[in-house]
Amino acid sequence: MKQVVQNYKSGELAVLDVPVPGCKPGGVLVRTAYSLISTGTELMKVSEAGMSMLGKARSRPDQVAKVMQSVATNGVPATYRKVMGKLDSYTPLGYSLCGVVEEVGAGIDDVAVGDLVACAGNEHALHAELNWVPKNLYSRVPDGLAPRHAAFGTVGSIALQGVRRGEPQLGEVALVIGLGLIGQLVVQLLAASGVRVVGVDPDPVRCELAERLGAAACGDPASAAVEAAVADLTGGLGVDQVYLAAGGGSNQPVELAARLSRDRGRVVDIGKCRLDLPWNAYYEKELDVRFSRSYGPGRYDPEYELEGRDYPVGYVRWTERRNLACFLDLVARGSVDVEPLVSHVADFDDAVETYQSLKEGGLKAVAVLFRYPEHAGERVAPEVAVPTVHVRRSEARAAGTPVRLAFVGAGNYATSMLLPHLAQRDGVELSAVVTTTALSAANAQQKFGFAAATTDLDAVLGDTSVDAVFVVTRHSSHAELTRRALLAGKTVFVEKPLALTEDELAGVLAAVEESGNDRLQVGFNRRFAPLLREARERFGARTGPAHLRYLVNAGRLQHGSWYLQQGTEGSRFAGEGGHFIDTASWLLDADPVSVYAVATSGTEDLQVVLRYPDGSTATISYVTSGPANFPKETLDLVADGRALRLDDFVRASVHGRKRWVSSRLPRARDKGQNAELAAFVRAVRTGGPMPVPLESLVATTAATLAVQTGLAGGAPVTLARPR
Repeated sequence: MKQVVQNYKSGELAVLDVPVPGCKPGGVLVRTAYSLISTGTELMKVSEAGMSMLGKARSRPDQVAKVMQSVATNGVPATYRKVMGKLDSYTPLGYSLCGVVEEVGAGIDDVAVGDLVACAGNEHALHAELNWVPKNLYSRVPDGLAPRHAAFGTVGSIALQGVRRGEPQLGEVALVIGLGLIGQLVVQLLAASGVRVVGVDPDPVRCELAERLGAAACGDPASAAVEAAVADLTGGLGVDQVYLAAGGGSNQPVELAARLSRDRGRVVDIGKCRLDLPWNAYYEKELDVRFSRSYGPGRYDPEYELEGRDYPVGYVRWTERRNLACFLDLVARGSVDVEPLVSHVADFDDAVETYQSLKEGGLKAVAVLFRYPEHAGERVAPEVAVPTVHVRRSEARAAGTPVRLAFVGAGNYATSMLLPHLAQRDGVELSAVVTTTALSAANAQQKFGFAAATTDLDAVLGDTSVDAVFVVTRHSSHAELTRRALLAGKTVFVEKPLALTEDELAGVLAAVEESGNDRLQVGFNRRFAPLLREARERFGARTGPAHLRYLVNAGRLQHGSWYLQQGTEGSRFAGEGGHFIDTASWLLDADPVSVYAVATSGTEDLQVVLRYPDGSTATISYVTSGPANFPKETLDLVADGRALRLDDFVRASVHGRKRWVSSRLPRARDKGQNAELAAFVRAVRTGGPMPVPLESLVATTAATLAVQTGLAGGAPVTLARPR
């Protein structure tokens, strides 16, 4: 098998072929899927190895003291041979991974071969294809948690133990100094505990990331903004806790902690920074200085770690193994989001180059993962299934006049972009509005003239006079509400997304097959935009492959937006990315066959590349960090010596042998909602075909889901269709 090693004397890094470890009693043999590089601890070790002998001595005074003691005991020659022998040997790297149990040792009954586990320990969770891991240093991964996210388990446990040492309480204010990998996790854990957080880091990108992940404010340690934020949040009293998650030789973090702490505040050292405590400052405030020891109780105890002797829960509630399980559960439930921390995913074979790039600064990262081949050097390409729709269609029922519509949900989008068009449309009757709160239903009824307002969805679905149901609720409920409405025999208009998971999509299609009702439309309105349709017509048919480029300047969301609840509502792209994929597929007149997605470090920005059967490609740049005064959507399509350009649904042009430019007069941005609703109402009234074929809706949804799969796996995702 292969393993990453380092020679501490020369600094050499290598991927060596080494023997497979044996599966001893009391542990399991794990084949690694992903291992995490600790960009703090490991890079410090890599950097130290490249120093001169004098530099090594200066960086590790604790080891120098041991050497001097050995000289006094054993003499210079023996000590020299011992030290040089140790330095001139390969040592392992790594301590946090996720993998699959390949063999179970005697005495282990809590996991089985094939189980996915997260593993810890700088002697057991190494950057290696196979590791033997003792019982108290692994934990089963919760169902649904991606292996690349579970690989954060050990580092997450370090952050979790640090937070436990601070004993946070609801309503307190904390200061996190250092917003690297550990600091970002501490911020999220504190926010999940009901603590308001101020972050400190000289890197503005890391500050912005921490604010997005829950910090109230962040800034440079030298800026007045940090002190102002602390004063504002604490009424001038100072923070209750300070978490030192910084490294380096500066004493600034310790001094800043004293200055911004309240009287008798708590200062917790998690990282490895200089700790020359300014005596007067710490004495006058009687600050409580605490150390957080790695993953938690049990660390460095060989009876616990190697022999599997657990501490009774009544005496030690949170051991390192229980911390590991707790952190995995928090990530699985969406309370902690590690995906924004992933700056780079590298193939395990490229480990040496990755470390060198990190060391030299070419790769700036919060977290870097090694991805391991699944089968002896071969990687199985990830796939997302595009389900085939099998349905014995029932007779489409033409509606009478007027067409009677019911709305489930009456939020901002429904009341601003859909209902104003429908309320003014002849031949449409708004029969009922269903919401979870009575007042919102009453408001919608009063404003748009619904005949009834209710919180009883079953009554509306059972009303045979209702021809169609609009599902305009939060993303997490779309698939289930659509499924129920289809089974009730209703024509359904569901706002994007149709589904957030493959299982949800399968559930909707199962309802189509069971009921024979395939009367479904998803709110992909851009293909109905009049300006874009005219530009497509002017562009004309094409014969060769095309390249499409779509820039979406999505912008930042306001703090508190439910769109940020990724644990329950999915990512922003999962919520609205279908719009852009559908538009690309409509322009290219085909469904994609593969998806490749990559995220920009520290942001929600994505690059999504779609490949189509004829060799055409579409690149969607989805950015949240752009300026607010820049157009939201710009699109270019190039093929056969012609080019189509769309500028934010205000202006369009086509370039070829003849040039066409739309009117330059200012006009409102018409993204097609009115035309889409007209087509939907017409289909309901006549019983004719739905505006967009169901197969296309399914393909777009599968491609949108494949983006998250691609981000998790770091490789192109095939959109697999049954043969």
